[in-house]
Parts: sequence; C-alpha cells; structure tokens
Amino acid sequence: LPLLGVKIKSNDGKLPMTIQGPLVPANIEVDGSLSSQFLTGLLMAYSAAGANDVSIKVKDLKSKPYIDLTLDVMKHFGMNVPENKNYKEFFFHHEPTHDSPLTTHQYTVEGDWSGGAFLLVAGTIAGSITVRGLDLSSTQADRKILDALMNANAAIAMEAKGIQAHPGGLRGFEFDATDCPDLFPPLVALAAYCEGETKIKGVRRLKHKESNRAVTLQDEFDLMGIRIDIEDDTMIIHGGVIKGADVHSHHDHRIAMACAVAALGANSETVIEEAYAVKKSYPDFYNDLKSLGANVSLPFQQLNL
Repeated sequence: LPLLGVKIKSNDGKLPMTIQGPLVPANIEVDGSLSSQFLTGLLMAYSAAGANDVSIKVKDLKSKPYIDLTLDVMKHFGMNVPENKNYKEFFFHHEPTHDSPLTTHQYTVEGDWSGGAFLLVAGTIAGSITVRGLDLSSTQADRKILDALMNANAAIAMEAKGIQAHPGGLRGFEFDATDCPDLFPPLVALAAYCEGETKIKGVRRLKHKESNRAVTLQDEFDLMGIRIDIEDDTMIIHGGVIKGADVHSHHDHRIAMACAVAALGANSETVIEEAYAVKKSYPDFYNDLKSLGANVSLPFQQLNL
C-alpha cells in the first residue's frame, strides 16, 4: 500500500493502525503464495480508485477460485473488472468516468460452502441430513467438498430441496486442497471415519491460518485416537476408532468445528476448550448441531454467541 501512495502508521505491522489515502493505482507485482486475500483487496481498491491502463502482476497465486468469486462480485456491482491474464496479471483497461462505480440492484448472497462442509461431513458420519441454500454452480472454492465426499464413497444426493448426506461405508481417499485449504479441518474429521488411509495435498497452505492447522489437527486428533502423518505437502490420515477426549480449538473456529463433528461418533464424551471460537464464521454452529439431535452442552454465555 505505501507503494500506492497510502500512508500507514502501525505497531510494527500490528494494531492499532492508522491508514490515510488516497490510493493511487500503479503497476505492481504481489506474491500470491500465502493468500489470495491480498489480491482480492487490491482488485477492489484499484477498481474503486478508478484504475486505468495499469496492472497487478501476481507470483504463484494460490486459491484461484476466490479470485474468480471476487471478479464475479465486482461484475455484479458494475465495477471496472480487470482482464484476467491466466491469473498471472490483472490488467485494468481504460474505462469512461462514471458518477458512481457501482450499480444499485438486488443481489442475493450465496450460502457458505465453508460452513456447509462441516454439516455435510456430519451427515456422512452421524446421521442423515439435508443442507439447503448451497449453490451447486457457485465459484466458492469449498464447493469442492462434494468431490471429496464422492471420493470417500459417501452417500450424497443432490435433490431439489437441498444436498442430502447419509452415513455409509466410507473409504480412504485422495484430494488436493491447495486451492481450498479451509476444507482441511472438515476433511480430517471425515477421514477419521474412513477405512484405510486418506491423503490430502496442500499442507503448506495451513501454516498462516488462525492456528498452524497442520500441527493443530495432528495434535488434537491424536488425542482422539487418530494418527496423522505429514510428508512434505501431504497430510496422511489413518482412519480408526474415535475416542472421546479433552481437546482445544487453539482459538481457531474451524478446528473447533472439526473436533465437534468428529466427536459426534466418538466412543465417549468430548470436551472442546475455547469452543466459542466458532463465532468468527458460524456462531449458530452448536445450536444447529443440537437442532439436528446432537448431544451438545455449553455454558450459557457460549450458547448465546
């Protein structure tokens, strides 16, 4: 941002922070290997700032589906959408000046495939479920959960009223989560119930999440009796018998949900410390599990997130 004329004062890169514009679009190059979120912000900021005849070049972009989603939303709202040159460069062509860069119209926000993934996995291991509101044509990266479930021989059916998931003979599977790393937690919960080994690629994407998810998943699922090995960029989960245990979310919403889903078929009670971490993305998660018949109890203040 300082290269684009933005003045920033911070506590060594941390909050509190003050930011002062205006942002002046210019030709720049960014590293996309850590996260696509930086590029998403720049694409929207460039368009809102009236970028003309400038480009953003990207090295080693990961999570490309999230960029597709960004560009699709920009298009819906009438923003100047850059030309996507094979995800290596995004070029903003000259556009006539408008009174407002946005077009006012009705827009329906899609259901969240990231949260839906946990419910679908729960249905395959603990009891039949129908999940409504997920768009099968969505550009959301985590829609790939359907591919993983099918690879695991899960009983999945697409019906007019929603996606149905039923318990069945789950088997170990292989899946590349490089472009959808948020699927690792629900997939590990799924793999724990699969017969044999499951191999999931994309471990390097997990280090800079709310926790170091590769290590966190390995540690917490070990407490639940599931062995997880990490070989280079691949996580290997050995399916087995899930034990009830005292586990910790590490203040990571997806770890809390993964442990909760895995606990649905455990042989005894599971206690999740810092379970309220789910409030970041799915505050009604535990209430939804309870409504589906799961035996879930939380302190009053956590039930009312």
